[in-house]
Amino acid sequence: MGDLDNGDPVKPKTRVILVGIGGATCSGKTTLAKHLARILPNSVIIHQDDFAPPQEQVPIHPVYKIQDWDAPAGAIQWPRMIESLREVKRTGVIPPEHISHDHLNEQKDVPLSDDIKLKWSRYFEEMQGNAERDGDKIVWGLVDGFLLYWHSDVYEQLDARVFLRIPEDVLKHRRYARHGYHTAEGSLWRDPPHYWDQIVWPAYLEANREIFAGGDVEHGGPGGKVPRLVLIDAIEESLEELVDKCCELLKETLLEIQYT
Repeated sequence: MGDLDNGDPVKPKTRVILVGIGGATCSGKTTLAKHLARILPNSVIIHQDDFAPPQEQVPIHPVYKIQDWDAPAGAIQWPRMIESLREVKRTGVIPPEHISHDHLNEQKDVPLSDDIKLKWSRYFEEMQGNAERDGDKIVWGLVDGFLLYWHSDVYEQLDARVFLRIPEDVLKHRRYARHGYHTAEGSLWRDPPHYWDQIVWPAYLEANREIFAGGDVEHGGPGGKVPRLVLIDAIEESLEELVDKCCELLKETLLEIQYT
């Protein structure tokens, strides 16, 4: 959690709470982040995909000789992402030079029940009001990404850490059902044949094996690499249950921060 003390007794002190929502491609990270953003006042979404390198700089896989958008070392411009998160922590806003291309991707409407949305919106709006009366302003930064827990300089900045786990066969089916991904340049990337088996899944194992006990990404519990990681087997949860569980975590995170 970051505090921005601007030295002006009239203006509130900004408390920035960064929330990590990680998981494999097609695990529902962005859908969850967008629902939470509609619930949480003063919230912004930071998509890790926006820190991918320009298309011409994406590494070529040494064996299959095609662009590898998934291997953790080359799929993200890590210094740029790390510095952007630090800037959000410091200021409470996304740096003005940051441009997101998430809006170019296919946006499926997955509705959330009004009861859950209203329940938690009221709670966090009340907490926001209480904080403002005490001279604080709370800003929520929702960080979603498929490599969110690979680099320690990223996940150590996160105040709450969620990982959505989905079985491989379900992920593979969802990936094949997608029309593709838009790059920062606006072009459409479509997976070549065998891309899941040769590139996507091996890179997911490489990036996340150490997170799980015994390296078992499908069935293992948190292995200790990422402290306070909340692992959710999302295929077993309805959207309402998933949002409810995450809001309970954010409630605990907020109360912990307010009393420290």
